[in-house]
Amino acid sequence: MSEMRDMDPVTLEVTRNALAGVAEEAGVALRRTAYSPNIKERVDCSTALFDPTGELVAQAEHIPVHLGSMPASVSAALRQFPALHPGDQVLLSDPFAGGTHLPDWTLVAPIHDAGARLLGYVANRAHHADVGGAAPGSMPAGATEIFQEGLRIPPVRLIREGSEDRDVLELLLANTRTPRERLGDLRAQ
Repeated sequence: MSEMRDMDPVTLEVTRNALAGVAEEAGVALRRTAYSPNIKERVDCSTALFDPTGELVAQAEHIPVHLGSMPASVSAALRQFPALHPGDQVLLSDPFAGGTHLPDWTLVAPIHDAGARLLGYVANRAHHADVGGAAPGSMPAGATEIFQEGLRIPPVRLIREGSEDRDVLELLLANTRTPRERLGDLRAQ
């Protein structure tokens, strides 16, 4: 990050706005390709960029509670998987690993240049309509423990070098009332 400190103010501002624009466009793409009204219409999703150490660099102006805790999710993903390869993606929803609540699924992916040098990470979080639990919608009013809300996902590698981990995906889809919509939203992420 010393390069940023050495930039003249104009270049720094142009770079800052370009990175924020990337995060904003990622959110537009997520909303456009999602299946559920939660993401498409309610816009209950957020996107952000992180440097190679996992520090927040830029975020879109989305849901504040998502963005406030997303660095903790990226940190948890990197603790579990310190050497992510190009094409890898880590999924998590665990509130004890930087998540907000179980329906908010976060994906973290490394960004590499053509020479496979790590440039940073991109992360997004989206509120899924149903992740199992005691009641449809995964937010039962009378819940007294976290497991009543649905499937608690620790950091797991969902995508390995560009290929979906079918075992993890099947586990996720078997624990929701709306598997087709979950798959569509997850792939949009």
